[in-house]
Amino acid sequence: MGLIAEFKAFIQRGNVIDLAVAVIVGAAFGKIVSSLVSDVITPVLGIATQGSDVLSALDIPLYHDAKIKIGSFLQSVINFLIISFCVFLLVKLVNAIRLEKALAGEPKPAELTPQEKLLTEIRDLLKARQDSETTKNGGTIGTP
Repeated sequence: MGLIAEFKAFIQRGNVIDLAVAVIVGAAFGKIVSSLVSDVITPVLGIATQGSDVLSALDIPLYHDAKIKIGSFLQSVINFLIISFCVFLLVKLVNAIRLEKALAGEPKPAELTPQEKLLTEIRDLLKARQDSETTKNGGTIGTP
């Protein structure tokens, strides 16, 4: 019974569930991007090359009926680049939202009261006086 309870605790951890959701969403997103490349980008490339299907037509014949399907590989590279760019934009958006929330959540510094302003001025004047006396005495602290 301990193994089942341990497995249940493992599955219920937040990061495992988040990972499962990410894999499922990533697979669906990959299908969307594959459709974008094969149904939108490839036909546009076909128009640019006067009707020939550029990616599927690219292959290197070897012997008999064997071919290296370089077009399929290039389509996978295009898919990867599009997915990578979309993930980059998504991360950039999430970071911007987090930064905005962090800045909005920061408390603004309180304005100084008149007494605090006066004390700050007195402190600065005393420090300036002390620095000038130190300089006059050749860098040693002594009586004026």
